[in-house]
Amino acid sequence: MRIAINTRMLLPNKLEGIGWYTVEIVRRMVEDHPEHTFLFFFDRPFDPAFVFGKNVQPVVLSPPARHPLLFMIWFDWVLPRALKKHKADVFFSPDGFLSLRTDVPTLLTIHDLAYKHFPDQVKGMTSWYYRYFMPRFLRRADHIVTVSEATRADVMDSGIRDEKVSVSYNGANPRFQPQSPADGQAIRDRYTDGEPYFLYVGAIHPRKNVTRLVRAFSRFKEESGAAHRLILLGRMAWMSADTRSAIEESSFREHIVEVGYQGDNLPSFYAGSVALVYVSLFEGFGIPIVEAMGCETAVITSDRSSMAEVAGDAALLVNPESEAEIAKAMLQIGGNEALRVELIQKGRIQRERFDWSRSSKEVWSLLEVLSRR
Repeated sequence: MRIAINTRMLLPNKLEGIGWYTVEIVRRMVEDHPEHTFLFFFDRPFDPAFVFGKNVQPVVLSPPARHPLLFMIWFDWVLPRALKKHKADVFFSPDGFLSLRTDVPTLLTIHDLAYKHFPDQVKGMTSWYYRYFMPRFLRRADHIVTVSEATRADVMDSGIRDEKVSVSYNGANPRFQPQSPADGQAIRDRYTDGEPYFLYVGAIHPRKNVTRLVRAFSRFKEESGAAHRLILLGRMAWMSADTRSAIEESSFREHIVEVGYQGDNLPSFYAGSVALVYVSLFEGFGIPIVEAMGCETAVITSDRSSMAEVAGDAALLVNPESEAEIAKAMLQIGGNEALRVELIQKGRIQRERFDWSRSSKEVWSLLEVLSRR
């Protein structure tokens, strides 16, 4: 079998949610099935580290697809020719986009339909592209994988019949496991003068709700007088001006630490923290929740969309639109070690639901079915 895969999100030193999903699912399929050929379609020169085996044939298709006009060229003109030229039996697209101009059986992963819930956060041509093409992508896909029941419900609300949509949860890389106390202490010594800290992990843009998190942290500081810091670990993405203002205007500006993207040291950041505070307004899954549980870190997260589903009873759930509720949860965990330990123990159980190896096998089974059509 010749399996074509859209690997354009495999970017060295820039892997985020969809990129990591692609790595974890596809690497395992390549390793588990050396008898098959995998065609990796990149949209720019690739890092050889992403060629996961001898049974991988990397192909660069120009132009780089990083703008709606280039999306259309890449997916609907360049990609169909490549699928035909390389005699693909099936096509897997893990980033939510596909080609409308090929009859190759297609499996599509949908991580979320956030553009429907927050249309004001998607601008110009990108907004048009999502509104015009996403419904067509959902109809064209021969089968759809979603990463949570919440996203599956969203897809079905778009008029897609239920038998066409399967759920396969994300997992967490095995490196997200309990760390030594020394690792956590090293992070505190380097970034917070040895003081305890709350942690946020992810890109910073409006849907991630970091502005309210910063204000809630300031409220926590005012009410507790505690020495705790807040580490923001992630890049400033689009529409982040409000978050920047909230940070600069905080009375506790010196206790808010901006670290930027950290890939290699991420498990130590989790391990050194009092808790992960991940209070997005909306998520298709919320991988940092599972990563934190793997590192035996307590979690505060939102009571909506997939986050409550992923957290189960192993986190404090809050209304993400309430700074008071977020601050109250930080006060609870910051001042109650027994509660923090209880959440960590529940997290050990909850995290067993999320396993990349199982997810990769589920995706592979769907590809096998489609290849026989």
